Order: sequence, then C-alpha cells, then structure tokens
Amino acid sequence: MTAPVTPSADVLVIGWGLAGLVATAEAVRRGKRVVIVDQEPRTNLGGQAWWSFGGLFLVDSPEQRRLGIRDSLDLARQDWFATAGFDRDDDAWPRRWAEAYLDFAAGEKRAWLHDLGVRIFPVVGWAERGGYTALGPGNSVPRFHITWGTGPGVVAPFERAVLAAEADGLVTILSRRRVAELITESGAVVGARGDILTDSDAARGVASTREVAGAFEVRATATIVSSGGIGGNHDAVRRMWPDRLGTPPSTMVTGVPAYVDGRMIDTAGAAGARLINRDRMWHYVEGIQNWNPIWPGHGIRILPGPSSIWLDATGHRLPTPLFPGFDTLGTLAHLRTTGHDHSWFVLSQKIIEKEFTLSGSEQNPDLTGKDIGLLVRSRLGKGAAAPVQAFLDHGADFVVRDTLDDLLAGMRALPGGDALDAEAARAEVIARDRELANPFTKDAQVAMLRSARSFRGDRLIRTATPHPILDPRSGPLIAVKLHVLTRKSLGGIETDLDSRALGADGTPIPGLYAAGEAAGFGGGGVHGYRALEGTFVGGCLFSGRAAGRAASRAV
Repeated sequence: MTAPVTPSADVLVIGWGLAGLVATAEAVRRGKRVVIVDQEPRTNLGGQAWWSFGGLFLVDSPEQRRLGIRDSLDLARQDWFATAGFDRDDDAWPRRWAEAYLDFAAGEKRAWLHDLGVRIFPVVGWAERGGYTALGPGNSVPRFHITWGTGPGVVAPFERAVLAAEADGLVTILSRRRVAELITESGAVVGARGDILTDSDAARGVASTREVAGAFEVRATATIVSSGGIGGNHDAVRRMWPDRLGTPPSTMVTGVPAYVDGRMIDTAGAAGARLINRDRMWHYVEGIQNWNPIWPGHGIRILPGPSSIWLDATGHRLPTPLFPGFDTLGTLAHLRTTGHDHSWFVLSQKIIEKEFTLSGSEQNPDLTGKDIGLLVRSRLGKGAAAPVQAFLDHGADFVVRDTLDDLLAGMRALPGGDALDAEAARAEVIARDRELANPFTKDAQVAMLRSARSFRGDRLIRTATPHPILDPRSGPLIAVKLHVLTRKSLGGIETDLDSRALGADGTPIPGLYAAGEAAGFGGGGVHGYRALEGTFVGGCLFSGRAAGRAASRAV
C-alpha cells in the first residue's frame, strides 16, 4: 500500500451529497479551507440529491397563494407535529429542529434559494394527504413544490460554488476515500483516516469496487459528517426495522445507490457521537423494478395520483384512508400485516396518463431539462409520458389487458401472483365502479377524488376525472405490482441547532458536526416517526447550512 497522505484543512467534509456541498459552500464563503472526501468516483458529486425529484416543502409561498391555497406557519406546525408524533426523551433536539425548520420553510428558504438561482414549478403538489382528522398525520394543504430542474437543479448552485472554490485553491476534493475512523485527540475530533479505494470509471450511481489501494489521513479543526443514511444496505434496514411496522420484507427494491450504506453513522458513534431514533425510517410502498437499472436492485417510486384502486396481494382493497398518496407509513404498516411483500394498483389508461409520475431526476426529462415544450406534451398531451410508457412497454411489474378477466389472469401469472383471489379483486373493482353512477357515494376514495378536483393543481395535472375503471372508453386496463422501496433513515447522529454532534452526556463533541440524513436531517430525527414530503432535500439544505456556518465560526 502507498504511504498515507496527510493534508490539513480548516474544515473536513465527509460526503459530497447535498448537505456536504451546502456546508462546504458556506465555509468557503467565509474564507475557510475545506477538504471533501467521499468513497465514490467523482462522477457521483451531488450524491443522492442529484437523483431526486427535487421536491421542496414551503409554507405560504407565492406559488400556493396563486393557486388559492391558504397556508400558514401555525397550520404547518400543526401538521408537522401531528405527523411526527414526537414521544421520546430523545426527541428534545428533534423538536427544536422541527420548530427551526418550519420557521425556515415559512421564512427565508424560498428567497435564499431564489437568490442562488433555484426556481420553482408553478403547480404545487399535495403529498401525504392524510385523510384523518385535523390532528392526524398529513398535509392539510398542498405544500410539495417541484424544483425547476429537479434534484440536479437544487444541487447546481452549491456544486458551482464548490467547484469555483476548488479552482481558487480553497477546496480540495478527494474521491475514493472511505473513512474508517474519526481521529480523536484530547476529547476532540481532529480529522479522519481510512482507505484509498482503487480508481473507478463507474458512471454516476453504478456500484464501484471496494478494492483497497492505500491509506489516507486528513487533519482538520472541524469535521462534518454528511454521508447519508442506510437505504442502500438492506441488511442494515432489516436490523433497524421497528416492530411497529411489522416484520421486515424478505424482498425489497432499492431506491438509492449502493453507496448509501450507513457506515459513517456507526463510525461517528464509535468516536462518541450519540445515535438516536435509528428505528425510524421512511420507505415507500409504490416501488417498481426498474426495467433499465443503474444500481443493484434499482427500484423507482411511483408518485401516484389518488385514483388507482389499491389492492393487497390477496386482492382485497386497502382500508380508508390508505389511498395512493395519503399515508406512506400507515400503508406500509398495514401491508406488513398481510404476510406478503407486494400489493397492486389497478387502474385505467386514462388514470395512468394523468396521474403517474415517476420519482427521480432521470425519470422526468422535461422538468430536469427545463424543457417547457416537452413538459406540455408529456403532462398535458395524449398518452402516457415517455418514461411511464417505457415501463408499460418493458416493466416486469406492469400488466396491460383489455378485459378484467385477462388482467386478473396476468396478475396471477407474475411471481407471487398466486396469492391473488381473483374473485375478491373482481368484486372490489366492480363495486368501486358502481359508486360512480351518481353524485352520492359511501366510498371515501370516490368522495375524495371529487373533492380533490376542486384544487386547480389536481384538476390540471394530477387527478383524472372520476370514471369507471372498467369503462372501455378509458382502457386498456392496467395492473402494477408494487414493492417496498428502501429510501430514508429518519434517525441518526444527535445534534444541536448548530449541527454540533452531541456525546452521551448531551454536550457537543469538540470538532464534530453532522448534517443531512446522517443526522436524521437535523437533530437526530427532525421528522419524528414520519414525514410530510418535500422535507428531505430541504433538511439537507437547512442542516448543511447550519453545519457549514457553525464549523466556520469554530475555526
């Protein structure tokens, strides 16, 4: 092995995802010298956020007001705390982070991003609709703001700032550095050491080799851990899986690259950082196998509109209010009681054309490429958007048929499909369709569909006109086999509001900071048990900013 290289800096940033880039940009703006290390090839600069849809949680924004949405900080706080369900002694700092983040989302967040060149798509989405009472989980109003440019559009201004600082000599970026240990001297963290991995020409997101070529060490006055969560490590997900969500699935698809392995969270813990709320996690139940995978087990999440009939693996409809887009973890907990790892959407061509969006920057070339013409054609034109059509044509989880009998037979032919009670599924679809015959209904989903279309955003691009799914004019019929898709860790390194990592006694560990998913997006779990969506990218922005500013003050 080669001899260790020992550069030094004011600030060491471990992980070049969004939180790490934001922290670095804040530090160099204050004239600090920064070294960034990451275990991946440089093609992955920007981390998970680059792949994201770029959703942002904003409160009382101009986009909301233009659509007639009346939001407020008080309403957002009510929704956040009802959704988070904070109930532990360990939630002291997460509660404070929640209050601070809500102030940020209702205050300077949009203007700060706008000044950096980030722009917002004018139609606001309504994620995690809840469907319970006012003090139940969910968003009372639409708050999901889509970045014009999706994830890469959020990453871009911070990447530009970091690359400019690199050109000026303030930033050193070291790829293929896998941290094995945080260096502690006299109770303070003074840097990190670990392995130099062999060079890799792997494309963005593609799994890279872990062969070791040497060792490295970096010394710094302040060290920021911004290395992400555990979503790419199914063994870790299963180890942390909480009893309240039932048994962990035997099979899952993976919503993040393989490098999202959680190693640095445990490494920080070994250096004395207190790790909290690790049983809190956020996985989706609308995952589909990617027909054109980039990383191992690559899954894509359907961002569903509210019209599809949701059946469990046996063909029985999910209970109220577990409709598409209403309660992610409530649906996950229910489905884990069925004894099966999959469920089904049943819908029509008319629904898929209006309501199916796929998560991920690469699945939304119109928004990612800021192409208005393509956006109009794909979102408002006839037929499914091209990325959705590709799954209809090639996806292993899609069944397209002209009759219900043939659709049910196709569902049963897929792996695990023998669990489907075709007669039960038939009865559910026919009964739901009968409810469309008049303006009255006892079906809560049908009533909700009619209500949803009173919101201009839903009526324009998100919710199909309610119709019988079996109406031939709306066909063909479509079934989609859905899998649990791993995504986010909601717990992690406990931090104060300056993103300083806290030790077992609750006091800051000198020299150590944490941001992004490694810190539960702030405090060790700003979301509590569940999220309102649009809050993960925002949590990286907010905690990364806090870490970069505080670390700069300390040096």
